[in-house]
Amino acid sequence: MPARRAPLFTLTLFLGAALLFLIQLVFARMVLPLLGGAPAVWNTAMVFYQAVLLAGYGYAHWLTSRAGRKWQLGIHALVLVAGLACLPFAVPANAAPPGESNPVPWLIGVLAIAVGLPFFAVSATSPVLQHWFSKTGHPDADDPYFLYAASNAGSLAGLLGYPLLVEPHLTLGNQAWWWMAGYALLALGVMSCGWRSAGGPEPAGVGRERITGRRRLRWVLCALVPSSLMLSVTSYLSSEIAAVPLLWVLPLALFLATFMVVFARRPVIPHRIAKRALPLVLVGVVMVLAIGATTPMSMLAALHLLGFFIAALVCHGELAKDRPGAASLTEFYFWMSLGGVLGGAFNALLAPVIFDRVLEYPLMLVAAAWLGLSSGKAGWRDLAWAAVPMVLALALVKPLGLTAAFGGAAVACFLLSRHGARFALGLAGVLLVAGFTVEKGSRVLLTERSFFGIHRVEDDGRLRRLFHGKTIHGLQDTARPQVPLSYYHPEGPLGQIFAAGVAGPVGAVGLGAGALAAYGKPGQVIDFYEIDPAVARIAADPRYFSYLSGSPAKVSTILGDARLMLAKAPDARYELLVLDAYGSDSVPVHLLTREALQLYLRKLAPGGRIAFQVSNLHLNLRPVVASLAHEAGLVCLAGDDEEVTDEEVAAGRFPSRWMIVARRAGDFGALPQKGNWEAVEGDTASPLWTDDHSSILPLLDFRLR
Repeated sequence: MPARRAPLFTLTLFLGAALLFLIQLVFARMVLPLLGGAPAVWNTAMVFYQAVLLAGYGYAHWLTSRAGRKWQLGIHALVLVAGLACLPFAVPANAAPPGESNPVPWLIGVLAIAVGLPFFAVSATSPVLQHWFSKTGHPDADDPYFLYAASNAGSLAGLLGYPLLVEPHLTLGNQAWWWMAGYALLALGVMSCGWRSAGGPEPAGVGRERITGRRRLRWVLCALVPSSLMLSVTSYLSSEIAAVPLLWVLPLALFLATFMVVFARRPVIPHRIAKRALPLVLVGVVMVLAIGATTPMSMLAALHLLGFFIAALVCHGELAKDRPGAASLTEFYFWMSLGGVLGGAFNALLAPVIFDRVLEYPLMLVAAAWLGLSSGKAGWRDLAWAAVPMVLALALVKPLGLTAAFGGAAVACFLLSRHGARFALGLAGVLLVAGFTVEKGSRVLLTERSFFGIHRVEDDGRLRRLFHGKTIHGLQDTARPQVPLSYYHPEGPLGQIFAAGVAGPVGAVGLGAGALAAYGKPGQVIDFYEIDPAVARIAADPRYFSYLSGSPAKVSTILGDARLMLAKAPDARYELLVLDAYGSDSVPVHLLTREALQLYLRKLAPGGRIAFQVSNLHLNLRPVVASLAHEAGLVCLAGDDEEVTDEEVAAGRFPSRWMIVARRAGDFGALPQKGNWEAVEGDTASPLWTDDHSSILPLLDFRLR
């Protein structure tokens, strides 16, 4: 019976979409260590995957419009077999990223070699199967788009299932083998669907309804804006609101959920309701952007995510409302995929070059308002009305302050929301005014955006700070320039380590502003290992920080991933290794594995020590270091200065947690008597991270603080 074919198609589509997301996550987990765990790695990988998805959709359109039914089945079987020949996937041997140049071309090349073909084969599955379903004679065959909702449900299952179920229980090697088994099962399901649909009528040709260039352009734009907005809100939340690991999962999950809603047979949120909600949430988001609000974190994060969800829901709802008949299904998906590629490329490739901050976020909020609420036309009268909120903000900001001024402007924007063009232009005007009027407590000396994030140097007249997004990565007192501050304060744990005696060479993973160089002595060697060339330039420039230039030691900065660069250093070189790379939202897991510790020990001189800075708002890394030390037979101490007063924080001393390991207790010297240090015993229940198996999920504290 034709009606029985729907479950087979639905389950096959669900499996294909889950595999599509799992391969992205598994391979990202494999390649992230080579690039220091930078969030831009994921954005760049997303652009690659979207481009291959576009190629897959283009192939699906060609296949279903140019080849007969039997040829379609045979050709697609060959494509699936070719993908199987590349499995199980892995990072190519001897793959090493460039140390000083932009790693984007290298990363795209690695992705293409390792997972390009199987990803292409799976990506074509959804449109091909939906086209085949439209020829089955099923009662819903003339409108098979509900299967796209099932496909996105599979994507969501893969996205959430990986950190919750797959990563904690399987090694990376096993993950790749299980993915290959799922791929083989998918190939069988696809072939079965092809045979089940073979008895239906042959396609009568694509393009029964006339599709104009204007309509195609709108499809592209309605897909481009949510794609860009997803990456934009992720960057903004992680840099300005809350540096929480795995935060990128939430916008991506909401993005997939909007597709499930709008392409369902009966959407749980009707399109008209989403359009009515859009002005209200956008006004709220624009207001907090305009006043530069960053607290309370939990409420602001929820507002930004809600704004993104409604905006994506409206844009994707416009796509679903304007979908063509089944005969043009594959063409529709092609143009929609093109929009996704362009949105991702704009954020990952173009925005970091043309913007020094996350300006793509407000830009896409305005674009969402325009697409979702306007007819696409605006006259002089619309421009005049749209100027009202901007003029109001300018008039009120000086006498009443930021909150009142932009609150009034937000209300004025909302009153214009019945006219979509006026509303969108009004939001743009308010955001433009905000860019020139937001008050800052410090003077911004430099803002620089690199592949690894946005860096900002601020000066409040005494303390100079280096920010990476929201996280302070360096601090210097201009009145006492050679006194190390923040987590490196002389009275803190690291100061106690140096006070216990460090005369030989020092290696430091993570440069920041270079405060550790202030501990250097004449003739002493200090090697900094830093992955971000922008950080190296800022720390070396005495106009911003003078720790490096003012140090009496012989200081050098080695660019590239720390493990790759340390491997090239002479064995037994360092008396002290300091690892400070765990303070932000992107934790470089590969620097805390069994294999990493083995490398550190090779580079450690007899009697040497390894110090780990494990301060992190959202992760408890102490059990990880303790397990590594216990398994390697090392002695481990933990020290902290958590009782730092508010006055001390204002003066530049930050509370911090440190751990130090050595081969023998005697290697610590007088350190145990110098501060709040305690011996740490290994716990067999604690996680032991390896290059092949690790998960930060058990260590997470999801509270936004």
